[in-house]
Amino acid sequence: MDGVIRERLHSDVVLVRQVAEYIIQSGGKRMRPALLLLTAGAMDYQGPHHLVLAAVVEFIHTATLLHDDVVDESDLRRGHQTANAMFGNAASVLVGDFLYSRAFQMMVTVGSMRVMEVLADATNVIAEGEVLQLLNCHNADVDIQDYLRVIRFKTAKLFEAATRLGGILGHADPSLEDALASFGKHIGTAFQLIDDVLDYSADEAETGKHVGDDLAEGKPTLPLIHVMQQGTPEQAHLVRQAIIDGGREAFPEILAAIKATGALDVTREHAAREAALARAFLSGLRPSIYKDALLELCAFAVNRAY
Repeated sequence: MDGVIRERLHSDVVLVRQVAEYIIQSGGKRMRPALLLLTAGAMDYQGPHHLVLAAVVEFIHTATLLHDDVVDESDLRRGHQTANAMFGNAASVLVGDFLYSRAFQMMVTVGSMRVMEVLADATNVIAEGEVLQLLNCHNADVDIQDYLRVIRFKTAKLFEAATRLGGILGHADPSLEDALASFGKHIGTAFQLIDDVLDYSADEAETGKHVGDDLAEGKPTLPLIHVMQQGTPEQAHLVRQAIIDGGREAFPEILAAIKATGALDVTREHAAREAALARAFLSGLRPSIYKDALLELCAFAVNRAY
């Protein structure tokens, strides 16, 4: 798959090549393409299209990262300077557009209208999720359902598309295809919930990004929502004001409130429930090393430290 990625990153425009290679080769867990490859393997798919579509999924994800870092004004990702910090906002946005369009060029080569439909729908939903998150920034009245809706759209949808595509390639019947898609949705939700935990608990050297970025950007994630709902009036007011204002000035006090209310444990428990739901949707797969690996990824999504 990495070979396909390197080959399809080629552009005669030097800056496109430089920015795309910088972001693709700067690390990352490759969770989404791994899910597609493993799901296709679990369905005993034997053709070449799983590699192309895994690269497509990674290109779409990378395009969203390029655009996200511009919107969030981030300067660190995966332990490196973000592309916008290195090359500027304009180059990052435009190369993100290149990766989207290259992804669609590649998916056409598979010759399946169903594949096109799944990826086009996913890309559209992800864009809606980005806008929803933008609307929720600095909004201290966001509740858990609002927050989960953003996760389902912005993060889990591409996980869902990846696992559904594995089923489509393996000619899964409609019920199994839907089960695989649900597996992806729930593991993607668990993955994002743990990302939100790590924003208040991780070692920056391990995660490769600044702790407290969500707070600085005024994002009301589940740990903060929990403090506002279950903390003392003083704690709730402190968090509300921090979400409205943004910035890291009150980070030590907010971190203390998060720990005092058990907000990180509550968020981890929510992630564990999502992972358990994901596991249940794999019951229709026959035993294989691929199924075992998918089950392992359920555990990794919840227990990871980076």
